Amino acid sequence: MDPQLLQLFVNGIAISSIIALGAVGLTLTYGILRLSNFAHGDFMTLGAYITLLANTLGINIWIAMVIGAIATIGAALFSEKIIWAPMRTRRATSATLIIISIGLALFIRNGIILFWGGNNQRYKLPVEEALQLGPVRLPFYSLVVVGLAIVTIFGLHYLLQNTKIGKAMRAVADDLDLARVTGIRVDRVILWTWIIAAGLTALGGSMLGLVEAVRPNMGWFLILPMFAAVILGGIGNPYGAIAGAFVIGIAQEVSTYWLRTEYKLAVALVIMILVLLLKPQGLFKGTV
Repeated sequence: MDPQLLQLFVNGIAISSIIALGAVGLTLTYGILRLSNFAHGDFMTLGAYITLLANTLGINIWIAMVIGAIATIGAALFSEKIIWAPMRTRRATSATLIIISIGLALFIRNGIILFWGGNNQRYKLPVEEALQLGPVRLPFYSLVVVGLAIVTIFGLHYLLQNTKIGKAMRAVADDLDLARVTGIRVDRVILWTWIIAAGLTALGGSMLGLVEAVRPNMGWFLILPMFAAVILGGIGNPYGAIAGAFVIGIAQEVSTYWLRTEYKLAVALVIMILVLLLKPQGLFKGTV
């Protein structure tokens, strides 16, 4: 294989790990809350910027990432309290919810620009030498990103399969009314859905800041690949979203071997359209 093509494939694994965490959060909010949240990418950006703020104040980057996740979870729960819960009470239509989520995305992004400005910024990180593996160069922080993603994904798997809240989330995703009748506390499931989704999304944003510059539109540019991953893997299926994320992320990076970098998003869009045309249910069954 051409060394350049192999390098792009390896680079795609790192960005796919970030897309995977965001896509899992996105598919959980749809599978359980029936919400297509276009503000999801901007919550990712918010997590990255709060991590940046904490890191700028001299806090260790790993602790700063935890602070970023906690603060983003708080913001997501606040939006649930003042926006999404009242909208569910009023039985708002899907179109209404999408429009509100786009408005929320714009609000978050412009708030970030107002507070931090529009320039690219970077974390205060020690310089680490890249690992050379044959013709492939493996940047240290890309390896960290992949490692964090693997640990997080296994943690999510354990939570969904072996804990009461995970089983309750799967039950609510399958049939909300039946879950309520059987005594499952749906409000508690909704709370945990936001905590998990926002936490994963913030972690993904902080991880993106490890390998790229932190900028106000970083999450917005990932929202299309995240939706494409969710659709490819089967809407509502977190494992499918992870698989879809790796297909989308690697395809985007490898495509730059033949296409200009500006067309990476178009690759995700084409894959999403093809899936919708050929297999609308996705590669896997859409369930948590």
